[in-house]
Amino acid sequence: RDGNRASEIITRLHALFTKKEVPTEFVDLKEATREVVALSSADLQRMQVVLREEWADDLPPVVGDRIQLQQVILNLLRNAVDAMSGVDDGPRQIVIKAEPDADGVRLSVQDVGVGVETQNIDKLFRAFYTTRRGGMGMGLSISRSIIERHHGRLWAEPNVGPGATFSFSIPCSPGQWMGRHVNPPND
Repeated sequence: RDGNRASEIITRLHALFTKKEVPTEFVDLKEATREVVALSSADLQRMQVVLREEWADDLPPVVGDRIQLQQVILNLLRNAVDAMSGVDDGPRQIVIKAEPDADGVRLSVQDVGVGVETQNIDKLFRAFYTTRRGGMGMGLSISRSIIERHHGRLWAEPNVGPGATFSFSIPCSPGQWMGRHVNPPND
């Protein structure tokens, strides 16, 4: 199963960078996110991270490539865990939240880690820019490309307290895609 998943990820990333059409479908972000959390549960336990989920009632499905969206969620979740690796003076907590917004659905991953400086936020999404020792600086750049390919946007904000929140918003109906002169989900 893991081998098949890795193969799908590579195929979808290849399609992203070669500008090939990727299959789209209606995706339940809650279900897709819970699959990512299940895959990450060992890392969350090892790092002593408490994960809280907040889901809006009747969250509409989004339009997109499930595998690529899960890659974005996984990257945001891993980054949040890494940002808290040095936190020893309080609980390590991540909140994953999804709610409707003006453009479709917004999913946010909030941590209580080292945070981001306002002047460096744009740099975070540049290829090869990293704040992690040993990091490659590709995850957020690829994630932003995926979300933009889904006609959405990805951004970061410092929290009022410790940590940062990374969010993305993507359309939830084929009509929103068609209004942007793209094809609706494949059947």
